[in-house]
Amino acid sequence: MAGFTLSSKEFSGQVPNQNVYHDFGAGGENKSPQLSWSDAPEGTKSFLITLHDPDAPGPGGWWHWCAFDIPASVNELDNNASQTGMPGSSIQVNNSYGSNGYGGACPPPGDKPHAYHLEIYALKTDSLGLDANASPAMVLFVAAEHVLGKAGITAYYAR
Repeated sequence: MAGFTLSSKEFSGQVPNQNVYHDFGAGGENKSPQLSWSDAPEGTKSFLITLHDPDAPGPGGWWHWCAFDIPASVNELDNNASQTGMPGSSIQVNNSYGSNGYGGACPPPGDKPHAYHLEIYALKTDSLGLDANASPAMVLFVAAEHVLGKAGITAYYAR
C-alpha cells in the first residue's frame, strides 16, 4: 500500500510563474497551486496545508500559506483555490506578506534558489479551534498533538 502522498500538476521541481508573487517586481500570477493527495492515514478528520521558505532572509524564514480545518472528505484543491474559495470550513491565516491566504514565491533578486516546502498534515481532529487571526507558528503548535501523517513537495525558485 502506498503511503500518504501529496502531488501537484504544476508545483513540482521548479515554482512556475503562476505560483510566483505578483508584487515586489516578481511579476507572477500569485495563484495557489493545484494540489491532490491520497492515502491519508486512518482516522484523519481534517487537513492542514503550509508553504514555507526557510531560505528567506531573516530568522524563521517566510510563511507563504497556511490553511487548516480542511475537511477529511477533500482530497484536491484547484489552482487558485486560496483566492476563489477553500472547501467547507477551511480557514486561512495571514502569510508573511501580511495578507490572508496564499502569497507566492518572491526571493530577493540574485539570491540562490530558495526551497519552497509545501506540506500537508493529516490531523485526528475536525477543528484546531483557531481562527484566521492565528499565526502559522501557532497553527503548527496547536496541530502538533493531532498529526497522524505528513506529506510534502519541495520546489525551487530564484530570480
